[in-house]
Amino acid sequence: MAKFIHPLLTLLASLTRQELAQQIRFLKAENQILRAKLPDRIALDNRERLILVRHGKKLGGAIKQIMSIASYSTFRRWVRMQEDGALTAGKKQKKKSNQKPGRPKTPEDIRDTIIRIRKETGFGYTKILQELRRMGVRVSRQTVKNVIVEAGFPTTPGDHPDTWHKFLKRHAETLWQCDFACKKKWTMKGLVDVYFMVFIHIGSRRIWLSPCTDTPTGAWTGHQARNFSMWMEDEGLECTYMMRDRDKKYTDSFDGVFTSTDCKIKKTPIRSPNLQAHVERVIQTIKHEVLNAFCIVSNAHLDHVLKETSIWYNTERCHSARDHLPPVRDGDPVATVKFRKEHVVCKDRLGGHLKSYFRRAA
Repeated sequence: MAKFIHPLLTLLASLTRQELAQQIRFLKAENQILRAKLPDRIALDNRERLILVRHGKKLGGAIKQIMSIASYSTFRRWVRMQEDGALTAGKKQKKKSNQKPGRPKTPEDIRDTIIRIRKETGFGYTKILQELRRMGVRVSRQTVKNVIVEAGFPTTPGDHPDTWHKFLKRHAETLWQCDFACKKKWTMKGLVDVYFMVFIHIGSRRIWLSPCTDTPTGAWTGHQARNFSMWMEDEGLECTYMMRDRDKKYTDSFDGVFTSTDCKIKKTPIRSPNLQAHVERVIQTIKHEVLNAFCIVSNAHLDHVLKETSIWYNTERCHSARDHLPPVRDGDPVATVKFRKEHVVCKDRLGGHLKSYFRRAA
């Protein structure tokens, strides 16, 4: 008997599934036709979403094949909202905020304080920012600038009647800068630092290099200042200001050499090498273009290299601030009517390491 009942039940179940599948296909076709006649986007309220979630969760991933009113990712978001309790039939949707996008406006008290500090002190943006930070106000430097500009103040901070740029430009013809430089020397005990001083005339970009020493004491520094002063007199150069940093090796004897001739010592602030940019750049040039190519074995060796470097830098190496010509020259070169390569000659120094090119007189 069981042999006949089980196949019969199986046949009936199969016919039922086929009928249900046929009904589903009909409903999907009907839904597609109706969906095509509706707008692209259909707005649903929470009650309608909740109905779809209750029935759709039971289908699992199969809902992807039949859902057309919204995307599957949107349906999963509705499921998460229903689990969190945010999707209820009677709960209203949150209204959109009327707040404008972007950062909130700076409070008036902070704006008034920025303007007050500017009026009373003339501080620049960074200085005003520091004053605010000390009072516990956290704003950016750009915010301080925006407030000052909107208030009608000039964009350039006027916290000081003079600037370094204006000072350098005004005194370029009588202004010098100096600094220390060093080079490794090979000895029987290993590498030893050897020091020398670099002076540069801001106006003409001429340099003077001192002899080197292993121990740059205050007495040695004062002696080099006197040597430099005598060289400057021989060359007919003036020195109204001498800019230097606050190194302890600059003793009173060093400053006295210049102050005795009515020259003023201009000390740069602590940890501000950018204010000594000209002499720092010369030191970099000397190291990269000359000294790095040599292994120094004695002080006399380094003095010879520095002497040749000084002549090369002053009379042969071109400089952009000097119209791409050397700092020291008899005059501007005469324009040639016809340039011939046979007239070009090369002059070398330090065993051919430094090369300069000139046009031979016809």
